[in-house]
Amino acid sequence: MDNRAEVREFLMSRRAKLTPEQAGLPAGPNRRVAGLRRTEVAVLADVSVEYYAKLERGAIAGASASVLDAIADALQLDDTERAHLFDLARAADGIPASGRPRRRTTRQAPSRASLQWTLESITGGIAFVRNQYSDLLATNALGRAFYSPLIGDGGRTPNLARFQFLDPASRDFYPDWDLFAEMCVAIMRADAGRSPHDRTMQDLVGELSTRSETFRRLWAAHDVRTHGAGTKRFNHPVVGELILAYEEFTITAEPGLVMLVYTAEPGSPSAERLQLLASWAATQHAEA
Repeated sequence: MDNRAEVREFLMSRRAKLTPEQAGLPAGPNRRVAGLRRTEVAVLADVSVEYYAKLERGAIAGASASVLDAIADALQLDDTERAHLFDLARAADGIPASGRPRRRTTRQAPSRASLQWTLESITGGIAFVRNQYSDLLATNALGRAFYSPLIGDGGRTPNLARFQFLDPASRDFYPDWDLFAEMCVAIMRADAGRSPHDRTMQDLVGELSTRSETFRRLWAAHDVRTHGAGTKRFNHPVVGELILAYEEFTITAEPGLVMLVYTAEPGSPSAERLQLLASWAATQHAEA
């Protein structure tokens, strides 16, 4: 991924999404574009048109934090989009997103036994660890049962993005498939912005772009988001519909890794089905 192209396409896509009315500007007659013009963004950001045009061409190296904040305000970027713009600027300046050199993120299961113990101690919910490439690196017992359609026979490291876009089973597993697809790509976009020269991420994006037209279209939209917290709906082949709340936690001892925990509202049908799934998993383990 070319950083200048990433900057150019991100800024252009954000400008195209913001109408003059949303920005508090008169639309005027004979307007050829739905979004803002470069001149309008420059006025809103209080920078020269020439300087904004330079930034939108991808020449963002050396831009000050105050200028980036002004551009973000003018384009009405949300917190994730603002962070993505700053990540792209840091990459252009050769500065890691964290402000310090990052260790290469592993694509293997974490070696620390204590992390696996932590996952296994979570018995009432689904807990797993993923990296920025969407590899499913470790799970608790309920997580292994939950993601059995993805994990399969345990050969290749399970990957949430490949499952989403390349495995037909994902359309049954994710009833809201289109929403999940948008989330998956937007999260990958945000991760890629922190390390735009990461060859592993480039290879994954290239593979998915080649094999999935939907992924290619969503990647070109340049939308970004963080996971954070929320609610998702699943259709598990063993227990049926599950409506689960999720929380994401950064693992500070393993840069690039996050832990996600899915839980059901106590007393809900989904909570009962999670208990049923846990019983099924225990039976499968005993038979094995």
